[in-house]
Amino acid sequence: MNLAEGVQLVSFGILSVMMIAGALGVVLFSNIVYSAFLLCGVFTSIAGLYLLLNADFVAAAQVLIYVGAVNVLILFAIMLVNKREDFRVISNAWVRQVATAVVCAGLFALLGTMVVSTPWAIVPITGAPAESSIVTIAKHFFTDYLLPFELASLFLLMAMVGAIVLARRDFFADELSIKPSETPAFSLPERPRELVSAGDVSSPETK
Repeated sequence: MNLAEGVQLVSFGILSVMMIAGALGVVLFSNIVYSAFLLCGVFTSIAGLYLLLNADFVAAAQVLIYVGAVNVLILFAIMLVNKREDFRVISNAWVRQVATAVVCAGLFALLGTMVVSTPWAIVPITGAPAESSIVTIAKHFFTDYLLPFELASLFLLMAMVGAIVLARRDFFADELSIKPSETPAFSLPERPRELVSAGDVSSPETK
């Protein structure tokens, strides 16, 4: 085993332990803020595993979308909505806990059996390194799949405009119901203007 393979195996072990420990912390911690921070660590560990698989584009998307957008949105929502209330005591809660433990144990046994039964092999790196996946994906995006790529961006823009309209529908409805003669509620009444000549010494400014 050369140095590169050893570094990959050690990195894989560290990232796997971080991901499993973070995932357990997400579901076991009672403080939801700690769970959200640990979820960020899980996403980052997954991005590191993608880098070990030479999937640099997927790793970058993982960090930008999940860590930089979804997890930050969850943290802001928790910090803005959290009222520091204790969890309510649910009757027969042990039934749900047992059912959840059975499902998790079954999934763990299934995945563990798959990992053990799969003939894993480390392929030695020979020759020049392969082209970056980002370059390959960009070539396909702007050649073979240019029209679907542009249509997807157009649909996303339409969805964003629709979301803004739905979120501001109450404001638009109030704005349409205001008569031209009425003063909007969000505008301040104007102070009546007084015309003062420049040579008037009796004005309040000159006293």
